[in-house]
Amino acid sequence: MERLHPVLRRAAHLTLGASLATILAAQVHASEVNATCDASGLVIHGPAETFKRYCLEQDGRLWLTLPGGARYELVTSTSDPAIANPGDGSFHPFEETQVRAALAAVRYPVASVNADVFLLPFPRRDGLESAAGPGLILLSPGVRPLSVQQQHAEFIHELGHVVQYSRIPDADTDGWSHYRELRGISDATVYNASAPHADRPHEIFAEDFRALFGGDLANYSGTIENAQLPAPATVAGLSDFMRDLAGATAAWAGTALACYPNPSIDAVSFARGTGAAVALDVYDVAGRRLATLQPTAGIGVTTWRWDGRDLTGAPVGPGVFFARARDGHGILRVTRIR
Repeated sequence: MERLHPVLRRAAHLTLGASLATILAAQVHASEVNATCDASGLVIHGPAETFKRYCLEQDGRLWLTLPGGARYELVTSTSDPAIANPGDGSFHPFEETQVRAALAAVRYPVASVNADVFLLPFPRRDGLESAAGPGLILLSPGVRPLSVQQQHAEFIHELGHVVQYSRIPDADTDGWSHYRELRGISDATVYNASAPHADRPHEIFAEDFRALFGGDLANYSGTIENAQLPAPATVAGLSDFMRDLAGATAAWAGTALACYPNPSIDAVSFARGTGAAVALDVYDVAGRRLATLQPTAGIGVTTWRWDGRDLTGAPVGPGVFFARARDGHGILRVTRIR
């Protein structure tokens, strides 16, 4: 999961401290509405719906349980030690109308990007800020009214994470190598997942997405988190690279087996969003097994990587090959051109 960067962080710490009635009164329009699916494939769950359908009180604690089984304890009182600042003492969730308006202003082909967007009535104890993962966005409320600009900017930043997980997952080492080179962040000793927030490649990608493809309100600050990097619009080829991701790959977090790149020259990465994390076999057109790949299971996605070598370690030449997951779900044709 990704934390919201400081540039977009609210002035007040995320804290909560009013009754559920406050939320329901502010979100009456959502209280009787089930999740609706936009043309983009994003399912937006309002705060009242999230509370009613996905929250359960147990032993005096409130838990959020998401589709797929992820479970988070929610903080429900401003007197809780996790709360640093009670703000005005009231809950201020994201507004569904603003989230939809921010989505409508996006200048990026998100028609096949799928995600559940939860407008949380309470923050998670282990993560007070908004977060995103493969196919999932959690928008956390504040304790002071969130401006329209804040809501647009924060949501589009998190949407950038979802696009990244779907279109250029970590398994796509060739894609990341190209992106890092374009962005000037090839030095992995500086730019890595354990670096300060502004230097993390996932965060830089999400900020690039917001700056390049978000609407005017999402870019109200005119800046990105890492002020040491060139503005995304000034980086030659960056916008085209990110746009090309929309059409160059299948949805990695979807139900089908996908691979990138295809056709390939060197290594190939495979992924799918459902099914068991089983081994994947690569065959030639005569049905001979060339390689058996072990899975790497992540949040909502399983990946495999083929280095282009057979079971003896010898490089495989050009041709047409087939990949098949051992549970029988997922068969894919792969072409190597060198």
